[in-house]
Amino acid sequence: MRRLILAVVMVAVATPASAQIGAIRRGLEAKEKIEGLKVTDEEAREIGAAVSERIRQRYGVVQDEAVHKYVTLVGTVVAQAVGEASQPYTFIVLDTDAVNAFAAPGGYVHITRGALALIGNEAELAGVLGHEIAHIAEKHTVKAIEKSNRIQMTTETVAGDREVLAQVTNLTYEHVIENSFDRGDEMESDKVGVAAANTVGYAPSGLSTFLQTLADRNKGATEKRGLFASHPDIEARIKRIDRQIKDDKLAATATVEARYTRYISYEATAQADIAMVEPGAAGLAGGSGEPAKAEEAKEAEKDEPKKRGFGLSGLVKPAGPEKQSAQVMASGGARGVDPERDAKGGGNSNTVTVRVTAAEIAEFKKGIGA
Repeated sequence: MRRLILAVVMVAVATPASAQIGAIRRGLEAKEKIEGLKVTDEEAREIGAAVSERIRQRYGVVQDEAVHKYVTLVGTVVAQAVGEASQPYTFIVLDTDAVNAFAAPGGYVHITRGALALIGNEAELAGVLGHEIAHIAEKHTVKAIEKSNRIQMTTETVAGDREVLAQVTNLTYEHVIENSFDRGDEMESDKVGVAAANTVGYAPSGLSTFLQTLADRNKGATEKRGLFASHPDIEARIKRIDRQIKDDKLAATATVEARYTRYISYEATAQADIAMVEPGAAGLAGGSGEPAKAEEAKEAEKDEPKKRGFGLSGLVKPAGPEKQSAQVMASGGARGVDPERDAKGGGNSNTVTVRVTAAEIAEFKKGIGA
């Protein structure tokens, strides 16, 4: 990764002219480096792995190999239809009642136990996973990092590549956990995911059916939550998907409900009954156990950008994964409690390793009718 430094604007009454000229020169050099920022596939995978680790620590992981293998098989066949066969994907089921899903760079797709409980069949699962896979395949988060004109470091020293990578990881975690994709990214992910599900043989209406279920669940909410955190209006999305199905003549019909219910038997929890943890508490803040201070929450709210985007301001001296996570979630708390984001999670963050063979994938596809 190209190294980044802040173009520091210094206003000093008694600063020597030579020092001011040096600061300007460093600023120009910084601008060139920022504008030329490129994240390699290897770096994206490294960032994604670190972000996924924090998400797992935050919500815990369902320790059920059969569930993970089933979700991995559905996700794998959809990912192949997206056209990213060379991109390795890891599918993780998070141990929380919240209804949510997270896509981290480098192929890390997370879906909550609560989301699986609300989903009604395999076509709906394929639609949701397809949407998250599309975020990764289209490199939405990576592009947001590369295009940002708000990346900065409040220091005159040039940070090493590793430090910069850690700071970008901190911010990527916040972006992912808050579902901060812009409208264009969400629309593209819907379109790509729906088309991929149809290619495999799933009813392309699976995603819109689930979105309607989710909208019904969220009736009465005063603000967008979880999967609604930044997505376009739900009714507009459903209409857009229906139009895509009609215009592109997407005619697959498989829902594969029987197989879904054979592997997934979770019961949905009403949003009002989801157990939550306080901002800064152990679990919510990645295990720091330190309560978020009111002053920190106020500062986080005050400093929050008016528009969603990336900025490394305030991250010059990383406080480590736990404290950084606490600051992120304290900021989220300042914006309002979200049962889907702030839900309690399980205590086991260990990954569940599953492997699927080409023969298993081929056999699995037969059950779709592909």
